Amino acid sequence: MRLRYSEVTPRRVYHSRRRFFSTVVGGVTAATLRDGFASTRLSGVVKTSYDAGGERVTSPEIVTTYNNFYEFGTGKDEPAKRSGHFQTSPWMVRLEGEVIEPKTLDIDAIMRLAPLEERIYRHRCVEGWSIVVPWIGFSLSALLKQVQPTGKARYVAFESVYDKKQMISTFAAGIQFPYVEGLRLDEAMHPLALLGVGLYGETLPNQNGAPLRLVLPWKYGFKSIKSIVRIRFVEKEPRTTWNIAWPQAYGFYSNVNPKRDHPSHSQKWEYRLGESVLQQRRATLPFNGYEEVAGLYAGMDLRRYY
Repeated sequence: MRLRYSEVTPRRVYHSRRRFFSTVVGGVTAATLRDGFASTRLSGVVKTSYDAGGERVTSPEIVTTYNNFYEFGTGKDEPAKRSGHFQTSPWMVRLEGEVIEPKTLDIDAIMRLAPLEERIYRHRCVEGWSIVVPWIGFSLSALLKQVQPTGKARYVAFESVYDKKQMISTFAAGIQFPYVEGLRLDEAMHPLALLGVGLYGETLPNQNGAPLRLVLPWKYGFKSIKSIVRIRFVEKEPRTTWNIAWPQAYGFYSNVNPKRDHPSHSQKWEYRLGESVLQQRRATLPFNGYEEVAGLYAGMDLRRYY
């Protein structure tokens, strides 16, 4: 039987117990110092054909400690250090806008919408590094179909939680909060668009976007918004956080495109974290290698609509 998300004990809780006993016997391991990592493995997870072409999975030590989550700090190591006490239960998500029946669902109800799948996706960050992660979740479309979008709905706008008591300020982060992102409706309904609730067989760590995040393997990493609390169906293209901050660098679409450079660096190459120096560098692939989404952009100039 699958445990409800609200019944999961955060690993930071039992780690605190382990730290006590470890201190008594004279030592604390590095593993027990990691905060924000849920303790319980997710049961009933189905393996799928999404396997990143058999590429080597990146170490969980890298994926859970090298993060962009500006609400908890701008350094890559800061989210893992600062998010341990972030409260993710109870958790509600509001679905509204151009829909027949707006709804507010809790995380347990969301996790019951579809069978959980493990999908191994490649990811490419706009900064140039890449990783391969075994996510757990299900297609975003299963959630979006719960509210029956109207004929006016052309885009989907997402919003992250923002709690001043638990997170740093907009001034300190250098971007506006709450964090917002958006997709065209057909992008959001594509089977590759994953609603993530876990990784490496366990519930999401706080620093990776607990308890609910978006995972879009054909787009640069910042599009995969974390800790979602609000989803709106809208008629016009929604504004997005990084596009507001630096529009010349971060377009609305943000598809992985080796022919469209970032203003400060080339996007023709990527560097796989955790690999040897000789294996790290590899050519960037259009849509990060996920050519099944190419039809969504047929006839578009992807250097203009970046």
